[in-house]
Amino acid sequence: MILIGQYDSPFVRRVAIALRLYGLAFEHRPWSTFGDAEKLAAFNPLRRVPTLVLDGGEVLIESAAMLDYLDELVGPDKAMIAASGPARRHGLKIAALGSGLADKAVSLLYERVLRTEQLHIWVERCQAQIGAVLEVLEQERASVATPFWFGDRIGHADIAVACALRFTGEAHPALLPAARYPALTAHAAACEKLPPFREIVQKLDPPKG
Repeated sequence: MILIGQYDSPFVRRVAIALRLYGLAFEHRPWSTFGDAEKLAAFNPLRRVPTLVLDGGEVLIESAAMLDYLDELVGPDKAMIAASGPARRHGLKIAALGSGLADKAVSLLYERVLRTEQLHIWVERCQAQIGAVLEVLEQERASVATPFWFGDRIGHADIAVACALRFTGEAHPALLPAARYPALTAHAAACEKLPPFREIVQKLDPPKG
């Protein structure tokens, strides 16, 4: 498999960490959506990352689809999410909140670095969405006493939230004060200590407008 995209993207990083935790080999091509757009277009007409090229040549272009494929590849016993029922739906909800947090943090960053004059109504909306998601995730994580969100074993929800928190903290530190979100801060710190997180990481280098 070939994973395309830089690890400063919380979405690319999330997929790469899942690949590593599953013990699946992959080639990494750290292409940028800005600097390498034409190379990306050969695999993904949206010119977005992550893009995952499977061994047979099939291309997946959304991180959720990639993780679904990886879960299918390793089987339900190894998959980092429940196979069905309320536990699966809850896991998908937490992962979706993490992905949504990352999406809004990316949008807010692009608004800042790519526009000469920021659209204040959009900035305020993104900030409100980020704050609301952080509050929900903080309450959810504080209610869980286990090492990870759904027990003693790391799951997709843990990875999604941790990757989103790192990106948000680097891109918008004022929006993520540790004192306000102690449970999330502890969660992120625990995940970032794990070998795949230490290996698969890239300091954020925002694109220049």
